[in-house]
Amino acid sequence: MNGVRNVDADSPSGRNGAAITRLVQKNQIDAFLGLGDFQYDTAHCADYVKYWTPLWGGTKPKLYWVSAPNHDWQPGRNEDLDNFMNGQCPGAPAKAAINRQRGFIGNGDPYSKDFGNWHFVFLSSAQWRYDPAQADALTKWLDDDLAAASAEGKYLAVVFHDPYFTSDTDAHGRSTELKPWIDVMYKHRVRLTLSGSQHNYERSCPVNNEDRCVSDGMTAFQVSTGGIGLRSFTSDPSYIETRFSDTHGFLRMTLKDDGSFSWNFVRTSGLSSGTDSGTRQAP
Repeated sequence: MNGVRNVDADSPSGRNGAAITRLVQKNQIDAFLGLGDFQYDTAHCADYVKYWTPLWGGTKPKLYWVSAPNHDWQPGRNEDLDNFMNGQCPGAPAKAAINRQRGFIGNGDPYSKDFGNWHFVFLSSAQWRYDPAQADALTKWLDDDLAAASAEGKYLAVVFHDPYFTSDTDAHGRSTELKPWIDVMYKHRVRLTLSGSQHNYERSCPVNNEDRCVSDGMTAFQVSTGGIGLRSFTSDPSYIETRFSDTHGFLRMTLKDDGSFSWNFVRTSGLSSGTDSGTRQAP
């Protein structure tokens, strides 16, 4: 979301944070899902307080965060994101929305949350990098969590930082290690996923766990246009329907209780060619 030592309100990050903050202050959104990375490059308490808070701190009252992206959390190196989101960093006592509801959430800890008739799971894909055994164990947790929500008639969504359904860039390819999670998601017919990391925007067709466009697949959104420099694409997967890498902004979504949803990418800086909107009908 925010670059190293950036406090410029007129930067792409500053414009994005201000636009979302206005929606929060006017109570025009129910939730802001923070996909990360929150603060480049290796963030400690002082960095979140000095740099992220002036530009993005106004989003905290509605913030549900991925716990935690890899730049914000590397065990033994930078582990303050969980403290910051719980209001424990000196100079930033405000808590994120999920922390006000649940208390302290440790970096790497999964959690789930219902929004109306939708059930959202938040996972730390960084676990595959830092603790593969724990990431593998989370596969069963995810299976059990989605099964319980599905039995209650909820529509399912999963949020994580590193994308699986994505185009390559010079910096990153798809996170293939997530495949066990993807298999579980399709098993339970997850309707949508949200991820970031690539520094551009992508939307897939409804896709299954074998990269095929199918009517009961997941619509995968990859939204990493918060404010860091954007990256061009170097591959062209068949399951990607829309993408651009020239525009900063955020994705605004409306979820209906019948399982339908609509989306609109809101441009805050960059080229006007970066746009995407549409609706997926109820199953």
